[in-house]
Amino acid sequence: MKKALIPLCVFFAACSSHVSKSDIKTDTPCSTVVQGKLFTSIFQQKAAEYRALCYQAYNIATFRIDTYRPLTNKPLAVVTDLDETTFDNSPYQIREGLKGKDFEPSTWAEWTALGVADTLAGSVSFFKFAASKGVEVFYVTNRDKRDYQGTLQNLKHYGFPYADSAHLIIRQNVSSKEVRRQALEMKYEIALLIGDNLSDFSSLFDSKTMAERRKNTDAESNLFGYRYIMLPNSTYGDWEPALYGKKGLTLAQKDSVIRAIGVGF
Repeated sequence: MKKALIPLCVFFAACSSHVSKSDIKTDTPCSTVVQGKLFTSIFQQKAAEYRALCYQAYNIATFRIDTYRPLTNKPLAVVTDLDETTFDNSPYQIREGLKGKDFEPSTWAEWTALGVADTLAGSVSFFKFAASKGVEVFYVTNRDKRDYQGTLQNLKHYGFPYADSAHLIIRQNVSSKEVRRQALEMKYEIALLIGDNLSDFSSLFDSKTMAERRKNTDAESNLFGYRYIMLPNSTYGDWEPALYGKKGLTLAQKDSVIRAIGVGF
């Protein structure tokens, strides 16, 4: 099995224009999880279908803002996530995957400090459009204090509107974004919430089981494409700990869970 997985790692590496040949390690074993994340990261980086999905999401967002009718006298705002919503972090995922590794806080901090993540198709144009309509943009992210400067640099580099300390809202103590959203709702009418993770939209999706997430998604179905704008991300998200049953598992433990589940059978 190990020998069968190694060529796939080499193939993924060769597909990426963001990864140098020196990063390709033919002796690096891939776990089931890492192998899957490499494949989805390549899809994110190379597939025109992924790009089309991003355009679709931001086209819908543009239509919603263009036709939005305020419900209050509060100023309007859009609240958006960053990673895999405005920023493309597939180069980081691929680089670590080629080493046989998953997400690690230390390597992630090194990546965000560079401030070089590319943008998702349609994102910059949409936020500039929203700003032209007098709609403020708030970047509510679970990046933390050590990611702050690189993140702000990244936003400014690509010309995102409202790229300043008042509109970049990082994680403080908890990963849930509910308190941060509620604070914004005190002053603004939030026209749209944009994200790649269900918890970017509502606390209904915070730390829930797979069954609860499906049930709550069905209950909120009329809001998707209306108030909630969802970007695709099959590489990571809250669906992972929901699948595994808890957070903090090693790659070996995750692989064991996946094999035990027998997904699709």
